[in-house]
Amino acid sequence: MKILSGRDLNKEYTSRDRKVRPLQHVDFDLYQAEILGIVGESGSGKSTLLKVISGIEKPDSGRLYHQEKEYTGSGPEKTGRFLQMVFQDAYGSFDPKMNMEKSLKEGTGSDRKEIIRVIGEVGLSEELLSRRPRHLSGGQCQRMSIARALLSHADVLLCDEITSALDVTTQAQVIKLLMEIRDAENVSIILVSHDLALVSMICDRIMVMKDGIVVEEGKTEDVITRPSDEYTRKLLNSIIAV
Repeated sequence: MKILSGRDLNKEYTSRDRKVRPLQHVDFDLYQAEILGIVGESGSGKSTLLKVISGIEKPDSGRLYHQEKEYTGSGPEKTGRFLQMVFQDAYGSFDPKMNMEKSLKEGTGSDRKEIIRVIGEVGLSEELLSRRPRHLSGGQCQRMSIARALLSHADVLLCDEITSALDVTTQAQVIKLLMEIRDAENVSIILVSHDLALVSMICDRIMVMKDGIVVEEGKTEDVITRPSDEYTRKLLNSIIAV
């Protein structure tokens, strides 16, 4: 079942008297319990697309749909009922003055029992709830961010470069966690990353963006083994070179 989609999404900014178009006629589809990877270099438009989907920013034109019903994407308070962002800067997404229990309660309305259950599902212990964000490791804080998204009972998670600030071991743990959540909760996930190798390990489908345009989209195996666009081949060659 199609859970989320966008049609002909466009976004334009003016920067230093120069027009920048991070989204140009972008279409996308996300299906139930699917992990969709959106990849591209810095400036490709992938993070702007995530902001538009989440309602953090409004598209200049185009339409967004949740379960085939149009939504405006005009603010996180409206879209938060069915989708949640997991940010790259997990520390910055929490109030530094609050301990984790208070942050999770205020952010989701959940009681302590529910919070303990969900943080246990993401591999965290109850004792961490008394700590403030800076007293957690990067991996622990990112898991708390994922737990917050799950406590909201959203059916879509939007993950923006969530492993880029983590070491290799912790990256692998977070990626494994996302796959387990998808399987256990039937949640759909959009994973934005510049790392094509990482995306290829977890995603069912991949969408490649360059200069605000979707240059290629398809099943992960097809995109990785039989890329149709020169830009995708360039990204793949950069992995091989490393």
